[in-house]
Amino acid sequence: MADGIENIGKRDVVWSYASTFFTIGAGLILLPFILHKLPSETVGIWNIFQTITALVMMLDFGFRPSFARNISYVFSGVRKLQREGVVGVESCNCDIDYSLLQGTINVMRRFYRYISLAVLALLATAGTAYFYFLVLQKYDGDHTDAFVAWILLILINCYNLYTLYYDALLIGKGYVKRIQQITILGQSIYLAVAIGLIYTGFGLTAIVSAQLLSTITRRVIAKRVFFDKEMNTHLSNAEPKSEKEIMSAIYPNAVKVGLTNLGGFLVTKSAVLMGAAYLPLSVVASYGITVQVLDIISRCGTVFYQSYTPKLAQYRAEKNLHELKRLYTYSILSLLAIMIAGGIVFVALGDWALHFIKSDTTFLPTPMLCTMLVIYFLEFNHSVSAGFIMADNKIPFFIPSLLSGAATIALMFIFMSVLDMGVWGMILAPGIAQLAYQNWRWPSIVIKELKDK
Repeated sequence: MADGIENIGKRDVVWSYASTFFTIGAGLILLPFILHKLPSETVGIWNIFQTITALVMMLDFGFRPSFARNISYVFSGVRKLQREGVVGVESCNCDIDYSLLQGTINVMRRFYRYISLAVLALLATAGTAYFYFLVLQKYDGDHTDAFVAWILLILINCYNLYTLYYDALLIGKGYVKRIQQITILGQSIYLAVAIGLIYTGFGLTAIVSAQLLSTITRRVIAKRVFFDKEMNTHLSNAEPKSEKEIMSAIYPNAVKVGLTNLGGFLVTKSAVLMGAAYLPLSVVASYGITVQVLDIISRCGTVFYQSYTPKLAQYRAEKNLHELKRLYTYSILSLLAIMIAGGIVFVALGDWALHFIKSDTTFLPTPMLCTMLVIYFLEFNHSVSAGFIMADNKIPFFIPSLLSGAATIALMFIFMSVLDMGVWGMILAPGIAQLAYQNWRWPSIVIKELKDK
């Protein structure tokens, strides 16, 4: 089966499930080795590293999904990019406007060059100050290992951000199977190198070094896949369209997506960073590994939706509401089924698994796990619905997302500092903030749009 938007199907979904297992499942595969060989405080720092990496990915301000969506429009036959809405096309067989494609690629390269330099400056200054004064001062382990790992983490994040547009190009062109295969290879390298180095005594440096090698491998292959001989020929013969015009069409909604993602980060990830200031690193470690497993279960539930995002952009361009309704129904049902099944397994076997590997770190108690399962389902359910709205190049949720993020921070401060609720404060603050509006608002809009189709 050929690659491309028009050929996305069941094989792509199968590869996406395999890739998801290796991407987010890599953390689960690696977790027993980390928990077996590393002390709880080191696991806590590892969770902080992962949270900082997630924050860095937010700092592209939503341009990656916006670039990918607009690349999909180009490969669907669109000849002009708009600030809002999509120029309709009759079918996905229209000729590709390589001038528009070349101009969009130029815009992406320029953008990520500047943003990666900004992230380098931010992590080298404010990030290093946070790590040294708030994290290392509590850490009883090897400070040299931790600081070397921190420097490597800065390099990884800057390189990853600088080359992030390769992902947008592959996703936008509909190379779902290809990008999943690249991801599987990269994650396999990550696991093999990390496990090997952990057992040779490298600690945090082992994990971060493996991430660096994996990232470089994935990016080099991704570049070769998209910029093949045929693509290079077409692009070299095309006169790029105005970068200013393209950027002016993309940046309004991209910034909105970025602010939405920032709000989402504050809701879902800020607890680890705030928890490090109020709680022992061992408690942060327990919360962190619990969140990792829940994140794996939830993201497995969205694999069907993620596999069809290029197709979703095409259906929006074609105004095909019947297929949009079908995709939405399957997306939500697959999320619900996997959340229920995964949650039951996690609650029943999680503690037993940690006891079996003689882990120094434990999961959170069952009442907390069950509460978090409900919160995570509601979070990912409304995220899928927001994706269907965003596919129409409309971003109505950036202000509510920022307000939810601010409310989460405020509630977390009250719960942890004033009421001394500890981990319960970390759990309930984002759940309450999201339930107030976003959990029900975006699903209701999509259901209303599609219910009569």
